[in-house]
Amino acid sequence: MTINDTKDQAPDSGTTITPDPHSAAATPRVTKMQKRVLAGGSIGQFIEFYDFTLYGLTAVIFSQLFFPGSNPVTAMLATFATFGVAFVVRPIGGLFFGALGDRIGRRHVLTITLIAIGGATALMGLLPTYGQIGAWAPVLLVLCRLIQGFSAGGESVGAPSFVFEHAPVKSRGFWINITIAATALPSVVAGTMILILSQSMSNEDFMAWGWRLPFLLALPLALFGAWIRSRTVESEAFNDAKAARTKEFSPVREAFRENRLRMVQVIFVMGLTAMGFYFLSAYFVSYVQTTGNLSREQSLLANAAALALYAVLLPVGGRLGDRFGRKPMLIAGSAALTLVSVPSFMLVTSGSLPLALLGQAVFVIALCIYGGGCYTFFVEIFTTRTRFTSAAISYNGAYALFGGTAPFIGTALVGGTGVPHAPGFYMAAAALVVLSLVLFTKVPETRGRMG
Repeated sequence: MTINDTKDQAPDSGTTITPDPHSAAATPRVTKMQKRVLAGGSIGQFIEFYDFTLYGLTAVIFSQLFFPGSNPVTAMLATFATFGVAFVVRPIGGLFFGALGDRIGRRHVLTITLIAIGGATALMGLLPTYGQIGAWAPVLLVLCRLIQGFSAGGESVGAPSFVFEHAPVKSRGFWINITIAATALPSVVAGTMILILSQSMSNEDFMAWGWRLPFLLALPLALFGAWIRSRTVESEAFNDAKAARTKEFSPVREAFRENRLRMVQVIFVMGLTAMGFYFLSAYFVSYVQTTGNLSREQSLLANAAALALYAVLLPVGGRLGDRFGRKPMLIAGSAALTLVSVPSFMLVTSGSLPLALLGQAVFVIALCIYGGGCYTFFVEIFTTRTRFTSAAISYNGAYALFGGTAPFIGTALVGGTGVPHAPGFYMAAAALVVLSLVLFTKVPETRGRMG
């Protein structure tokens, strides 16, 4: 019996009554362990995305130090291609860690992934540049990104799944979105650190060694997150599913046999938010500098403000998803992104700091409406038995296809068309496709789903 499957026994009739999961009495009192899981999941997500977004925030620096050349656009394309490499291996990492997590449990897998991500990021801060070791510099950078991506394939899905299986049923959206909101804060923290470092030292010192300090911080952060997670336990839902399965249980085989259609739906649903989030967190800082003609400090300030707003509004979206359902939030959010993407990108590239702030804020509001449905939907649609594997394959497939490629495609669109806000059309078109998918195909409502 899991905390989410609790049933009340009627004293006068002997019948079993299943409580409404959205009534006040349906959810047991939140325990210390549940709070610890929420904290551990959020801290882990913070650390994972701190490591991942550092690369996007320092993309201009990497283009100069690791991909030198006479053409800045070519150097930026090479930098963002390296950014995308990590997403190529994310589905492989998701497949590996997802199957392992469905077999042995979420907690141990999440410790491994977190330490691997932190270690790879710290190594990036120690790498010699192209000027020091030549072509080996970008090769080693790609290797570090591959380790990051492989590990993130398990971390990015395992943490929400772990929190979901411990969360009160009527608050799943709120709990998951608190966890996911922690993915926005790293850009605020890392962006602020880079801003302080770049303003407190000469440009020569910053380019020589100052930019490395935030990367070196990743390893102690990862070790701290692993310690927090060591004080948690597996959910009763997972333990029950583990006890009920057969010896021949194969998470990968079962996932593809039972969830093929659902996995395709999740790829498209999560692909849109992946694209939007990585435009926001990994592209806008360099985009505003190179296309909007703002300074590094101004672009970091605008992006930090936008991501702080995202961290505040996303749990609100989750609460709305708990009240109105996941599907209405998916419809409203994809419609909003269809309408506001082009105007938002026009504001972002206006050359004005206030307008760039406004453009990113409008984009964030639409993303958070959509996030009020998608982030719970992608784990809630699968059963406990194969949740980690099914969600990891589809989620990481979405992020590889749409998230990891977003900065590269955005840069290529601007360079190829000469239109500064061209990426906005790409985002709007993707949102329209997803809106049509949700409206006209069998995308289910998952709120309150058990199992």
